[in-house]
Amino acid sequence: MKASFEQLDNHIDSSFLFRKFSLPYFDAPYHFHPEFELTLILKSSGKRFVGNNVTDFQAGDLVLLGPNLPHCWRNEVIGQDHSSESIVIQFKEEFLGEHFFKIPETKNIRDLLEKSKSGICVTGKTRDRIGREIEFLQNAPPIQRLLGLIDLLSTIANSGEYKKINSQDITYNLSDLDMRRINRVYAYVIENYTTEVHLETAAHLANMTETAFCRYFKKITKKTFLDLVTEFRVKHACQLLGTTEKQVSEICFECGFGNISHFNKQFKTVTGHSPLNYRKEFLQAG
Repeated sequence: MKASFEQLDNHIDSSFLFRKFSLPYFDAPYHFHPEFELTLILKSSGKRFVGNNVTDFQAGDLVLLGPNLPHCWRNEVIGQDHSSESIVIQFKEEFLGEHFFKIPETKNIRDLLEKSKSGICVTGKTRDRIGREIEFLQNAPPIQRLLGLIDLLSTIANSGEYKKINSQDITYNLSDLDMRRINRVYAYVIENYTTEVHLETAAHLANMTETAFCRYFKKITKKTFLDLVTEFRVKHACQLLGTTEKQVSEICFECGFGNISHFNKQFKTVTGHSPLNYRKEFLQAG
């Protein structure tokens, strides 16, 4: 799966994009674009990848993503008896003018857009309300869509019913070349972290020697390439520990770790807990 830059079409009759997708499965690659994106999943389930985060998604999933934040949705089941539907709203920060989100009346939205650089997942009753309003706006006149979008963003901002998708801010101030390099590497890791990931391949995708790539990756991301792979594997394990009854040993190998002792050590380093304690605390919190 290659990360790719998505060039969105400019529509002369609209200052932002409002599109519904009905597909056999979500086929968009791991990609990024300079626009903000509000995505509502109407039908389907699988894995959602945003930056270095991986989690399950299902119908009703609603996220707001900031500019140049790599993302994709991948289905768990693909077949004739399944279909995938979503509504995607994309807009640039200046789509209402360079200063619109700088005026006092839009401070709540401005703060929300800043937080969306790490990705935001909308939750609770706000998610349900926003979902209904987005579906209603599909057939609304252009001016109502515009006013509706502003209201959607304001409602999310004022509700407090949202959480950051990435625990760390992974927004990079990169050139186009660096962004493409890093996204190719992230895409490779996403595709392979549950099996085998090779430094040689990652370096090749970045068009660098292994030594140069290691220095480059650490400088850009503030972490080593191995740290990145471990994070994806541990986050996948956290999800399985919290949502399934699978044995720790089974989860260990399913997430790409080679042995139990290494898995336990890496899991505690990342989360501060052993796998069993993490499961216990997750269930108690639920």
